[in-house]
Amino acid sequence: MKTENNWKTLTSKTVYENPWIEIQHRDVLNPAGKEGIYGVVKFKNKAIGIVPLDEQGNIYLVGQYRYTLDEYSWEIPEGGGPLHEDPLEAAKRELKEETGLLAATWTSLARIHTSNSATDEEGFLFLAEELTQHEQEPEETEELQVQKVPLSEAVNMVMRSEITDALAVAAILMVARLKGI
Repeated sequence: MKTENNWKTLTSKTVYENPWIEIQHRDVLNPAGKEGIYGVVKFKNKAIGIVPLDEQGNIYLVGQYRYTLDEYSWEIPEGGGPLHEDPLEAAKRELKEETGLLAATWTSLARIHTSNSATDEEGFLFLAEELTQHEQEPEETEELQVQKVPLSEAVNMVMRSEITDALAVAAILMVARLKGI
C-alpha cells in the first residue's frame, strides 16, 4: 500500500488572505508527473463542534443563517479555535457562547478534515454531558436560535438532509452510535 506523497509543489503563491483563511495558488507536478495547478484554502483556526447531550437523551441544536450557503442551517454548537489553543478549551468556550451551557463531562469524539480535497481545515468533535444552563454569550456576527431535540430526531434530521453541516452530521451520528441509537 502506497502512502507517500507523490505530488511535487513547483510554486506556491498567496492570492488572497484575511484573518480567517489564506488561499494559495500552486503549480504542481501530479502523481503521473504531469504539470497542473492546485488551489489550497488554509484555515487559521481549528473547527470545533460539540454535541451537548442531556440526561433525557436530548441534544441542543443551533440554528443560524449561513451567508456562504444563502440558507438557514441547523447545526451542533460550533466555532473556531486558534491553532495554538487546546481544542477542548475552545469547545468549552463555544458551547457557553452559543447555548449558555456548561458541561461537567467531556468526551473527545474525533479529529476530522472537513473538505480535504481543497482545504487543510482540521475539525475536532466533542460530546458534552452533565449540562447546566447559564447565559448565552453569542458573538456579534451570530444571530442564533437554540432548540432541544431528542438525539433520535437529530439522527432523523441528518438522514432527511435537514442537517447538512459536515461537523454536525459526523458528530450526531457518532454520538448516536455511542449511545446505541
